[in-house]
Amino acid sequence: MKPAPFKYARPGSVDEALALLQAGGDEAKVLAGGQSFVPLLNLRMASVESIVDLNRLDDLAYIKRDNDTLCIGAMTRHRQIEVSAEVRAAQPLLCRAAAEVGHLAIRNRGTIGGSLVHADPAAEWPLVAAALDAQFVLRSQDNSRTIAAREFFLAPLMTAIEPHEILCEVRFPVAPTGAVWGFQELCRRPGDFAIVAIACQLTLDDSGTCSAASLAVGGAHSTPLHVVEVEPIVVGSQGDAAVLTAAAEKAAAAVDPSGDVHGSADYRRRMVKVLTQRALKEAWAQKSAA
Repeated sequence: MKPAPFKYARPGSVDEALALLQAGGDEAKVLAGGQSFVPLLNLRMASVESIVDLNRLDDLAYIKRDNDTLCIGAMTRHRQIEVSAEVRAAQPLLCRAAAEVGHLAIRNRGTIGGSLVHADPAAEWPLVAAALDAQFVLRSQDNSRTIAAREFFLAPLMTAIEPHEILCEVRFPVAPTGAVWGFQELCRRPGDFAIVAIACQLTLDDSGTCSAASLAVGGAHSTPLHVVEVEPIVVGSQGDAAVLTAAAEKAAAAVDPSGDVHGSADYRRRMVKVLTQRALKEAWAQKSAA
């Protein structure tokens, strides 16, 4: 069966893109890198009446630091983030996560904004955004608003963005002095979506004692999940085995995984426990290696 025809526009400015979305109503869809959206169209799993292609919007492709905030334009490619010296200096966890996004061809084409709005709960960017408490700048023709990543993801492939809005910028807090991080991902093959993934950031003093912590789980819940219950266990500790075990048990208890051909719900929950221990241990090991 032939797909239904659709209108296609490639605006030259953000204002033009927003006007096209407003005119297109609920049936107008945004095309960013296309690494998720185009396969859905090819497989007839999605249909549209009009597409607004953002690939000419170079003013949405940037990396810049503004005091204690790292600002990344939504059309910035995964590979740009992966190799950016500025990102590595400000928030190295982002470089680590970017390296796990698909294969090199996908990283060269896909965008951080496209991945976040697609909102696959097993993808790296939603996970890291939840772990680091990122802020998203959304624009419509008549308004601009900022929403926290932890409030943005509502369900698998579902977010708080409105049909007439575009995600324009992602804001990550710069890693504080003493920050260390851990990132652990389980997948069938390199480049696959995660079966389970863990991202964490800790702030350690000179003695290795934790003064702040944040941890999130991907792939084992309907959304990337910030596990706040881990923080009071980890803060004030020096990462001994009992603390890592207790934190991992809290993370495993917090998720509500579903099962599929890649792993049962019980398997995913067990892997959350294993990878949480590994991620926290990885973070403390960075302090030891410094």
